[in-house]
Amino acid sequence: MSAIAAIIAGCGGDRPELFRAGVIAEDEFDPEVWGKIFPLQYESWLATGQMRPSGKSMYKKGWDDDKVVYDKLSEFPFLALLYNGWGFGVEYNEPRGHFFAIIDQLEIDPSRVKPGGVCLACKSPMHKTLTKQKGLAYLTANFTDAVNMIPEKLRKTGPACIDCHNSSDMTLRTNKLHIENGLKTIGKKNPTRQEMRLIVCGQCHNTYTVPRDANMKVAGDVQLPWSGSRWGAITIENIIKDLLKDSSRLEWKQNVTGFKMPFIRHPEFEMFTNGSIHFNAGLSCADCHMPYKRSGSYKISSHDLASPVKQDFTACAQCHTEGADWLRKQVFTTQERTISLLNRAGYANAVVAKLFEIANNHAAKGGSIDRGLYDRAKDYYMQAFLRLVFISAENSIGFHNSTEAGRVLGDSVAFANRAELLIRKALTDSGIRLPENVNLELNKYLTNRGKNKLNFRREQEFKDPYNNQRYFTTGESKGL
Repeated sequence: MSAIAAIIAGCGGDRPELFRAGVIAEDEFDPEVWGKIFPLQYESWLATGQMRPSGKSMYKKGWDDDKVVYDKLSEFPFLALLYNGWGFGVEYNEPRGHFFAIIDQLEIDPSRVKPGGVCLACKSPMHKTLTKQKGLAYLTANFTDAVNMIPEKLRKTGPACIDCHNSSDMTLRTNKLHIENGLKTIGKKNPTRQEMRLIVCGQCHNTYTVPRDANMKVAGDVQLPWSGSRWGAITIENIIKDLLKDSSRLEWKQNVTGFKMPFIRHPEFEMFTNGSIHFNAGLSCADCHMPYKRSGSYKISSHDLASPVKQDFTACAQCHTEGADWLRKQVFTTQERTISLLNRAGYANAVVAKLFEIANNHAAKGGSIDRGLYDRAKDYYMQAFLRLVFISAENSIGFHNSTEAGRVLGDSVAFANRAELLIRKALTDSGIRLPENVNLELNKYLTNRGKNKLNFRREQEFKDPYNNQRYFTTGESKGL
């Protein structure tokens, strides 16, 4: 034994060396190249393009083996009225997952990608590089032209290995300028590894604004409306304040009111990190959406990212011992309550928007309107609308932070009610007789949308699970 030990000591180096099967270049964008060294992770990543078994999710159904593409404007009909005026009011589908990030953009109505190359900010792993190389020539290019600036093999490649990992040692990194600037805005320095497991997902799952010039043309790369916020408290109040601070944040014109509006997109990072129970417990996105799995004798993090609901709560079972049925009930109960409030807030906002339409038509015919009441009503409406958009655009139907979802939607209803009171008074003072129930004319906004002449799909509508919306919005007044 002593002789063997001496031989081992004589042949060994000063310290153990990590065996590497190959080297990945620092600027390697192609996941297939990474997959030659990390085949299990690559195989797992490819699975994001596969359909899931249908019937597992109640609301966020994604791309299941029923092969149905779910229309968010049919799920929430009031959004067709509120978003009428730009692409989101034409075609707005539930996302099918990472594999389809660019494919969905290529297949959706052209009105959704009018801004051009900037639309690839959260979709292509090459966005940061192309922005640095070509600047506005890429960001403002026609969308198809921008996609063609990407090497042909990678034109349909969504979030990839290089977005999250350093090629030299697989440590976590970011690949989006907007998240790097956003973290500086909130003063976040030197994040821990666990915090990086949040940030790498948050670099795309956040809300951003596309800056516009005086003519509402794209004026630069996307920006995060995080001024005034801090790590763990990026609040809807501060987001709205940021979005309303100057005209560069106004991206589109809402047809029914005539107002230039900002917008909020997929704010999962902001929602989850703002004091949610799981964030406070120290969890990251990866803990729930990338559970460990066995592949032969190896243990890897699943790169087949999906809702824990569709993964049969494998990730949840690491902490929860109550069982899948109990966990499923918890998720669905939270989502049902959020859907109920979403309906309440959505239809309250829609009513206010139609009242502004009446006021605008009255003024266009030479009628007088109290501008003080009108402007105050508009201010309340903007607060209500952006809160509604914040929750409806967030992809968990409230589960990422159920108490915050309830608070924000409750405030949206309150702001909308105040706006309705003020604009009704302005109209009544002008001698206009208003019905108790305003006709929303939803069918007008839902019919023959875009190049594919899309229509309302009644079977997809998310009605109030508690059947209380009928007391506030009659079936006749919906106009469906």
